[in-house]
Amino acid sequence: MIKKNIATNELGFVFNPATGDSYSTNPIAAEIIKLLKDGHSISEIKKNLLDKYDTEKVTIEKDVDEFMNTLKENNLLIVNS
Repeated sequence: MIKKNIATNELGFVFNPATGDSYSTNPIAAEIIKLLKDGHSISEIKKNLLDKYDTEKVTIEKDVDEFMNTLKENNLLIVNS
């Protein structure tokens, strides 16, 4: 789950007020962040993207997993212990 204090907008701007870091994302990454903020699970997000975009399941899974790792590396996710 994405941290509640992370500010985002529909254009893909992401701001972490705890660190002052900001990021720009592409439209699909912005969509993933919105779905995370709305409480969707990773599997729901993958299914949503697979239904919406004409691409292979393995591509969606790989891309979402890589993006989730990027969010984690940038301290934007709540990590369950």
